[in-house]
Amino acid sequence: MKHNRLITLGLTLLLSMALLAGCGTDPGLSQASGESSDTTANTHETVKPLGETFFIFDTVVNVKIYDDRATRQHFNEIEALLNDIDGKISRTLESSEIYQVNSHSGKSPVKVSNETFELVEKALDYAKRTYGKFNPAIGNLVTLWNIGHEGARVPDADLIEAANALSDYHLIEMNKETHEIYLQKEGMAIDLGSIGKGYAADAIYEYLEAQGFSSAIIDLGGNIYAKGNKPGGKLWNIGIQDPGKERGNSIGTIQVADKTIVTSGIYERFFIEDGKLYQHILDPGTGYPVDNGISSVTIVTKHSTDADALSTSLFVLGIEDGLKFIEDTPDTEALFITKEQKLYATSGFKDMLNKTNDSYTFAN
Repeated sequence: MKHNRLITLGLTLLLSMALLAGCGTDPGLSQASGESSDTTANTHETVKPLGETFFIFDTVVNVKIYDDRATRQHFNEIEALLNDIDGKISRTLESSEIYQVNSHSGKSPVKVSNETFELVEKALDYAKRTYGKFNPAIGNLVTLWNIGHEGARVPDADLIEAANALSDYHLIEMNKETHEIYLQKEGMAIDLGSIGKGYAADAIYEYLEAQGFSSAIIDLGGNIYAKGNKPGGKLWNIGIQDPGKERGNSIGTIQVADKTIVTSGIYERFFIEDGKLYQHILDPGTGYPVDNGISSVTIVTKHSTDADALSTSLFVLGIEDGLKFIEDTPDTEALFITKEQKLYATSGFKDMLNKTNDSYTFAN
């Protein structure tokens, strides 16, 4: 069995530093591209970003602000914000609200903050809309498989069955009046890993908005938020990761302004046992990692919380049901990439994508 491999970026951002006249190359921004069809010079294009890197939510977080008013204090406050979120929704941190909810399963309700309550509500809404394909009650399965961590292996079938029996999201009881959450069956566990990074990206966006910053790149291990426009008013140029190659290889690019781009892919966290790849996205119906021919799903929309949940939901739903689901979702586009290098996309994503890799072809 090969060791786990972690590639935290679900999509590669190739950031051209042409806008930083005379500033040289900024290696911290080598992942976002600033190319645009607008070539008009603008004095604001010389703004050099101030950035910081954090490690939280078991992933690398990069935030870069394109504003001369940005200071290190802003990044201290962003770090505090991230720690506060982790301290509320972490499944493994014993002091967190979600940990307390899980540890009291089958015993008593636990009062949580407004933020945690609303995030679990949103997760349950996606569970209902996808008929359980998105499921925040799979905490035991996530712990059992342990994918992305040292020592991961295929669990015994009886252990998978037992963990899956504790994954009924209908048994998550929400009390709006008291903001209490109760897991009705002892041993149940909530996991918000499929929505939490998106929630954190939105929280950083809202913080930057409140500070008056209009141009930034927020990157939580592949959950990208391109805030506003680039300095000078140009669009951000975002590369879509080739799921069959190392980070830095794209199949093409899209241009966006004030959008979030989130990818779920089989290359992010996985292990190989007896020649078979087991990736981290679990099918709540079977208790096993999804194996449906999809390599990655990319979502483009306004809110990263939704994009995070949607990328997982569509991955589990599969291409046909996923496309039907997303076409009914306003202001949202999606791209499926298969192991056979076929592309399935919403009409809007097709229009956005400047495909540069001829090995990949549209199949719809």
